[in-house]
Order: sequence, then structure tokens, then C-alpha cells
Amino acid sequence: MPSVTSRLLDIQSRIPRGVTLVAVSKFHPVEAIREAYDAGQRDFGESRAQELAVKAPAMPEDVRWHFIGHLQTNKVRQIMPHVSLIHSIDSIRLLRIVDSEAARIGRTVDVLLQVHVAREETKFGFTPDELLAELPAQWQPADTSSVRVRGVMGMASLTDDNSRIAADFSEIARVFRELREGLFAGVATFDTISMGMSDDFGIAIDAGSTMVRIGTDIFGAREY
Repeated sequence: MPSVTSRLLDIQSRIPRGVTLVAVSKFHPVEAIREAYDAGQRDFGESRAQELAVKAPAMPEDVRWHFIGHLQTNKVRQIMPHVSLIHSIDSIRLLRIVDSEAARIGRTVDVLLQVHVAREETKFGFTPDELLAELPAQWQPADTSSVRVRGVMGMASLTDDNSRIAADFSEIARVFRELREGLFAGVATFDTISMGMSDDFGIAIDAGSTMVRIGTDIFGAREY
């Protein structure tokens, strides 16, 4: 079986310069994360607050932890000391709570707005209309001082139809461009499109992704 290191190096060789690789380490032990770290990886993705809170102190301080799962408001405080980028801001209320908790401990935290374009009803996030038409009426970047909105995150529909996947990613990229030209006009740090996972990251990169989240192709099947 290929090692974590060999799989990681293979993925890195397939990702163009300028695209950030987040190694999705959720459900995998610290030993596997450490192997990827020793091979040069610094960005890791977790989806459970408690798991992140346990793993972060066990790893070097220069790890950049990404929270990629649905974030419950009552879990924000638990991840706040550790997280570098929250990918899953799916409501204005959550955005304000993250801002409040970041301010409480004297941090500025980067976040992404989650865009829901997939066909599955179970996925979280703002619809494109909510982000482009409703968000500006309820929130402005100056309203929150301890969060920095860096861009958007989204997932494609769960399907084998590559044309559907490509269309979903194109829609996410469109929302990003319209936000950059509208609500975030002139904000140089609004620069991130997080989309693409193990099965579809090539399609996502073609559509404009600047950050991909890959777990299985690096760490193998989940251990628990």
C-alpha cells in the first residue's frame, strides 16, 4: 500500500502553482498527519470541533488548521484558538458569532462563505441569490472587525455526471466573481475559491478553484 508521503507527493505534482492543497485529515490519527507534515504539508482540514481541539496541540504550531465541516454555533469557541480558516460560514448569525469569539481572544480569523449549489438538500450554505441580493442588505464587511472574509467555498452535486459537476463549480466561481465586483469591491484579500475534493478537484481547478480539499487520495480510507 502506498504511504501517506508518496500519495501526498503524487497529489502535489498534479496541482498547479497558485492552488492551495488542504489535506483533509478528519478521522485520521495524528501519526498520519505528522507523516504528511514531515513531507512538507502545512494545511490540514478537520470537520469536528472536538477532534480539532485534540489534534492541534499535538502538532507543531506552524500547522494551518482549516475547519471544513458544518460549524454549530455552540462549537465556535472550541475551535477559535486553533483554526486558521473556517470554510463553512453558512449564515450571518454564525458570521457574527465567529467575529465575537475572535474578538474575545484578540484574534482575526479568516473565513469563507459557503455557497449551496448542489442538488442535495442536505448540504448547508447560502444560495447564490442569498449571497448576491440579500447579504449586502444585512451585512457589510465593516460590520465585523475580527473576521476577514476571504472568499467562498462550495461543493458540487453528488453525481457521476462531470458536466453537472462542472456546471456547479462554474456557478460557485460566478458567485465569487460577482461578490468580488460588488460587496467586496476593492478588498484585496477576497481572493479564495475553495472547491474540489478527491474525485473532482481537476474539474474544480479548471473552473477557477484556488484551494482544493483532498483526503482519501492522501490518507486512504477513513479509519473510524
